[in-house]
Amino acid sequence: MKIFVAKNSGFCKGVQYAVNTALSLETGNAYVLGEIIHNAEVVKAINDKGLKTVDSLDEVPDGSSVVFRSHGVPKSFYGECMRRNIKIVDCTCGFVKRTQKIVEEQNASGNHIVIVGEPTHPEVVGLLGWCNGNATVVSSADAIPEFLFDKNLCVVSQTTFSARNFEKIIKNIRKLCEKTVAVFETICYTTIERQTETEELAKNCEAMLVVGGLNSSNTNKLYELALKYCANVFRLSSAADLDYSKIKKFKSVGIVSGASTPNAQTREVLLKMEENTEVKATNSMADVVAKIDNESKFKKGQLVQATISQATEEGLQILLPFSKKEIALSKDELDCEQYSVEEYEEKIGETIDLLVVELKPSLKLSQKMIRMLKEEEALSAEIEAGKEFSVVCTGTNKGGLVSQLGTYSVFVPAKEIRPGFVKDLTKYEGKTLRLRALEIRKTGKKEIIASQRVILQEEHEAREAAKSAKEEEFFASVAVGDIVAGKVERATNFGAFVSVNGFDCLAHISDLSWTGVDSVKDVLEIGKSYEFKVLKIDKENKKVSIGYKQLQPQPWDLAEGKYNVGDIIHGKVVRIVPFGAFVEVEKGIDGLVHVSQISYERIETPASVLNVGDEVDAKIIAFDVDAKKMNLSIKAILPEPERVPRAPKNENGEEKENRKSRFTRRDNSEDELSTWSEGSISGTSIGDLLANAKSNK
Repeated sequence: MKIFVAKNSGFCKGVQYAVNTALSLETGNAYVLGEIIHNAEVVKAINDKGLKTVDSLDEVPDGSSVVFRSHGVPKSFYGECMRRNIKIVDCTCGFVKRTQKIVEEQNASGNHIVIVGEPTHPEVVGLLGWCNGNATVVSSADAIPEFLFDKNLCVVSQTTFSARNFEKIIKNIRKLCEKTVAVFETICYTTIERQTETEELAKNCEAMLVVGGLNSSNTNKLYELALKYCANVFRLSSAADLDYSKIKKFKSVGIVSGASTPNAQTREVLLKMEENTEVKATNSMADVVAKIDNESKFKKGQLVQATISQATEEGLQILLPFSKKEIALSKDELDCEQYSVEEYEEKIGETIDLLVVELKPSLKLSQKMIRMLKEEEALSAEIEAGKEFSVVCTGTNKGGLVSQLGTYSVFVPAKEIRPGFVKDLTKYEGKTLRLRALEIRKTGKKEIIASQRVILQEEHEAREAAKSAKEEEFFASVAVGDIVAGKVERATNFGAFVSVNGFDCLAHISDLSWTGVDSVKDVLEIGKSYEFKVLKIDKENKKVSIGYKQLQPQPWDLAEGKYNVGDIIHGKVVRIVPFGAFVEVEKGIDGLVHVSQISYERIETPASVLNVGDEVDAKIIAFDVDAKKMNLSIKAILPEPERVPRAPKNENGEEKENRKSRFTRRDNSEDELSTWSEGSISGTSIGDLLANAKSNK
């Protein structure tokens, strides 16, 4: 028996990327929307790793992660994920993305979309979501709806559809439709290659084995194609389905597998055939298996699972799937802080994930490099899409800053560090940079050209826009006279800045207390909230003045009942005017001592006997709370001078010369001026009396 294995076997690039990405995700809060591929064994492996497969986006919790498989999803799913804070791990195949773009653009141009494919296939369902449902799905050449005949059409195909059937459908559409028919060949080239190779093998082999999941569309098409050219075609979902007795009579057997079939399944089929002694005697089956192992078993960057078989001082001995030979894994390639033989001896028989680092001259695997793989997968899916990423600056060159992210070098041009000119680049060494990719070079030297400036600038613009919107909202909701709550943010020598609904308002120091204060902190506490009254609004200059004292009682409001006519008060002279002196009774309440109420003696001016700052006692002789007036008298608490009779006059009208002293006094009322002349009051001078009044409390 001769065995012919198709060269294009195993995962295509899109499927391999999706599977590797899913297997590299952190488990616990990650979901896969639909089966990652139509292969039960792969789906089970992913689920066993901790990822949950769900059928609907509604089953994915807000704030978690979701994998979009290679088939793609409707456009609306991206918006829903953004609204629900769901992190997207987009594994949509590049060919599918191209078709999505064509469908979206052609629909926007007014063309009706025709999708050639299976109506229920996930890829087709996803494509319908990129043209708002303005599409018709056609699956056969004889099922073209009549309403399409007079429309301008754009025709695309499911990427895994049969190339031959697509050609037949296009031929019929062109024949039946009267208007423009724009045809885009969107079948994946690997699909076409597999179909062509299957056709050739089926023509030249007595039997065909088609390996892959029974619900895999592309694998089923290979099976249908093989049946056209070969009478003996066997469909295998795995090696367990192989009944060797049914194929042992054939001299030549061809083996093909779908794009969602891992190489491991094909090898299992071959190894099961090898177990048959007749095959071993008549064929070089080992050469066929070795060929698959060497050509398609591993690819650089691929994740593989290996079983620990032995632990030594140099590292581990591991067994790879379907391999009978142990491979050495250096301890330097293990993801551990410190290697311990004893620790790994306890793990013999366990499986570990490894990354294929090199293929030549020999296979090199690494566990610690998986972290770098995760970073690189994030690069292709997220950073390329414009997502911000962070690195630590490791150095500088003449043009800017340099760093490393996985196997990518990162370069930030000097002009992209921040808005404005950066003179000293070295100050950024060791600092974390927040970046967005401007360009990603994946060929040759892998490099990311990135910018921090665009992020800082966008954030500044966003803050300004938010501030402007908030200001508009604030000014629309506030009016002079309103009572508002505000938090004291900072103090200056001229007042306090208070946050009212996020807007800075000024409470001038003169509006903090009715009695005046030297410092804001005498009245308000930083970080504490109070109520204020809006005093003035200047929308044009974005200024609002507020007052605190306006909501507090004035000293005069509390004076009634506290002071009464006849009370003796103690106060300080705060200012002197020609008609009297003002005495501060308490902060905010001044009383007037009229010049006539300072002394029983006649004085020229209040300043001749009183000074600002003098402390005096005085009697309240008049009190009007409503008018905010208080009249005081110093002389009212002084001893009244003795009255000396006026001396008798002689015949000429002159006073007799033997009088010792004289004075005249006119008293009409308590507020009228009293006039004193020559002499003294009971031997005590006016200066002494006032001094006594000042000192009495």
